[in-house]
Amino acid sequence: MTIAFTGATGQLGRLVVAALKTRVDPTTILALARTPASGADLGVTVHEADYGRPETLASALQGVQTLLLISSSEIGQRAAQHQNVIEAAKAAGVRRVVYTSLLHADSSPIGLADEHRATEAALAASGLAHTILRNGWYAENYTGSIPAALQAGALIGSAGDGKIAAAARADYAEAAAVVVASDGHDGKTYELAADQAWTLSDLAAEISRQTGREIPYRNLPEADYAAALVSAGLPQPMAAAIAGWDVAAAGGALFDDSRQLSKLIGRETTPLSKSVADALT
Repeated sequence: MTIAFTGATGQLGRLVVAALKTRVDPTTILALARTPASGADLGVTVHEADYGRPETLASALQGVQTLLLISSSEIGQRAAQHQNVIEAAKAAGVRRVVYTSLLHADSSPIGLADEHRATEAALAASGLAHTILRNGWYAENYTGSIPAALQAGALIGSAGDGKIAAAARADYAEAAAVVVASDGHDGKTYELAADQAWTLSDLAAEISRQTGREIPYRNLPEADYAAALVSAGLPQPMAAAIAGWDVAAAGGALFDDSRQLSKLIGRETTPLSKSVADALT
């Protein structure tokens, strides 16, 4: 059996490789990347595959039985790019597709959900056997802001007291490896999130505990948070999007307590304390 996956050289893709290599013969793993040379260190075969160039997808997917479609990072182009991959997979005779979607994509108010909903619909229309992994937020989305918080003396955001069930990126990668390397997942949709949800105040408290400094959480109006992100160097559209995601989180968009992620990986998800410690090292 050949297992292929897109986005192989991205942050999630590299972790998927590591998790997969512990479960299947590495010679059966095919990494797909826009620039194959960037995956030379993965320890598996790497083929060129560009979401936006269908001709590369058709050749890359020949002989593949299972495809992990890691969602594109190009917001606004994802739906069309994913459609290209799905069409190529069907033409190549791929047996099943596993797709990394967004937590509660069918009802999420987060703007990113639109393209995920479109991709889920495309998979349903394709007739291909498929599994949907609706990934929650990565803990790293928030722990990545720790250096700025330490410099400023406060963690800022617009998520209020919203509970965020963000898990470590490695947890989601392990879940993807489990699903693509085993049977019994066709037709299923998994809502994947951390076992323990936390607020940004909890995150600030954990940063304070581990650094020995008082780092409070300061909740800002959406526009003020976006402006602060622009001042920090982010492009205005991205800053506005991040602030909007925080507001959605305040309303519960990033919360889930089904524990489907830990059930899939057979262990508890990475605790916030570990994610913070990793970010501080």
